[in-house]
Amino acid sequence: MSHRSRQLRVSSLARVEGEGALRVVVADGAVERAELNIYEPPRFFEALLRGRAFTEPPDITARICGICPVAYQTSACNALEQLCGVDLDPPLAALRRLLYCGEWISSHALHIHLLHLPDFLGYPDAVTLATDHRDLVERGLAVKKAGNGLLELIGGRPIHPINVRVGGFYSVPSPADLAPLAEQLRGALDSAISTARRASTLDFPDLELDHHLLAADDPARYAIETGRIHTSTGLAFPASEFTDHVSERQVPHSTALHATLDGGPYLTGPLARYTLNSARLSPLARQVAAEIGLGAECRNPFRSILVRAVEVVYAIEEAVRLIGDYERPPRPSMPVVPRAGVGHGVSEAPRGLLYHSYETGDDGIIHSATIIPPTSQNQAAIEADLRRVVAAHLDLDDAALTTLCERTIRNYDPCISCSAHFLELDLERR
Repeated sequence: MSHRSRQLRVSSLARVEGEGALRVVVADGAVERAELNIYEPPRFFEALLRGRAFTEPPDITARICGICPVAYQTSACNALEQLCGVDLDPPLAALRRLLYCGEWISSHALHIHLLHLPDFLGYPDAVTLATDHRDLVERGLAVKKAGNGLLELIGGRPIHPINVRVGGFYSVPSPADLAPLAEQLRGALDSAISTARRASTLDFPDLELDHHLLAADDPARYAIETGRIHTSTGLAFPASEFTDHVSERQVPHSTALHATLDGGPYLTGPLARYTLNSARLSPLARQVAAEIGLGAECRNPFRSILVRAVEVVYAIEEAVRLIGDYERPPRPSMPVVPRAGVGHGVSEAPRGLLYHSYETGDDGIIHSATIIPPTSQNQAAIEADLRRVVAAHLDLDDAALTTLCERTIRNYDPCISCSAHFLELDLERR
């Protein structure tokens, strides 16, 4: 191919949440740089939280994301409860995990069926996909509906739930309220297993990443709503030490910060969770993983759709178990008394580890807030993968290479924001 300079523009990348541009520079057959430019203006949530009462972050931060609001609420509650010395009653802790399972089911089903499958099957979007594969789309919507049912019943509504508070909930359901959802989830489990089997027949490009991995860790089960942090380098530390190892920096080409783990790029999200924690999946989820060709680890980002499919199976099965064991808490929330200090909390959003930290005074007024979402943690890793993918496929024409770059980005299901969807690709060959 000619090495002349050129610029390629993709008018819309409709299956990634947010606005961004990718600039790739190729000189003399080598990739000099691949810059994922996030050019959305900051929304200043951290500044917005300053001066607010410590009770407000669950409602405010839920507005950061319409796809994973429970993750923001849970990380906020974990941080503030740790600061105030509050441990949830076991039934409340179980209900919080059940709510989070609903978000995993809903978010993963959305990504698998509506955002990611069209890439593998050669369709521009899910609407077109439904023309030839109506069953796949309907199956995904049914699974998502089951997850939404949990969000609506426990959280008060499926988007930006309003029933979550520091210390628990404003109200809690009865076992009778949850019983119909258990039946719906059992049907969704069959669909989730079928989806995992169907996904295993897809054609996956070869790409093995060598980034360090970071995920939450729970010795007793697959970590979702809380946990310590561990890495593929052997580190293990509590949420309070997160910023001792993870630091953010501004890069010239993006309004989003880039995070590094002890100075280097790393990955969080489904691949990290699975590779570090697969032994803690339920027997059924491990069986499905083995059946669809996943080993104890998965480091191919194109195969992340398989990991998400297994996590849906696990989350549905876990939700059914939690409903079966559910006892209505004697009180909907724990008493929480504000105090001065700094609290730290993490949880596993569908896209990866989400960190919150709050500093408050004796009166419970927030002095500072820090929120580090998974997408900013993965930015450097995404760029590194893009450089490798482009370098290995320089023989492709501009259109094909652009499509491959889009697919590479969508592997990570990056939630750049929850507004307009737009990507411009500027590919310069010289």
